[in-house]
Amino acid sequence: MAIVLYIDADACPVKDEVYRVAQRYGLQTNVVANAFIHIPAHPKISRFVVEAGPDVADDWIAERVQVGDVVITNDIPLAERVLQSGGAAIAPNGRTFTVDSIGAAIAQRAIMEQLRSTGAMTGGPKPFDRTDRSRFLQALDETINREMRKRR
Repeated sequence: MAIVLYIDADACPVKDEVYRVAQRYGLQTNVVANAFIHIPAHPKISRFVVEAGPDVADDWIAERVQVGDVVITNDIPLAERVLQSGGAAIAPNGRTFTVDSIGAAIAQRAIMEQLRSTGAMTGGPKPFDRTDRSRFLQALDETINREMRKRR
């Protein structure tokens, strides 16, 4: 069974990079968002527009991801669900989520939510830059190759 790439696309800054890598490997790519997003006209790139609402796109992806599939997302709870399904999850900045690291990511997210709920100024994430894009491309390539090796 072939690897499928899923993009949690609503705020994903690396969609074009995913399209190029997917084309190089000949992989199906599913772009999931709660609003229309332009995608390249290509037989292996599909757009899925889901209803608006919290976690609707995440639920759609989590219900379909299978062992060895790769999901591009900034959403830590979705990454956890992907890992539980045997898939791989990568953030657009190149951070790879693993079974060993997801617990710490969930805990850090909870701490930051708690701080924000008390009115603390947390500053938000740093601006997305070239280094993030490069790190993402490397992580995506490594992840795809690792999942392909598992299938041989």
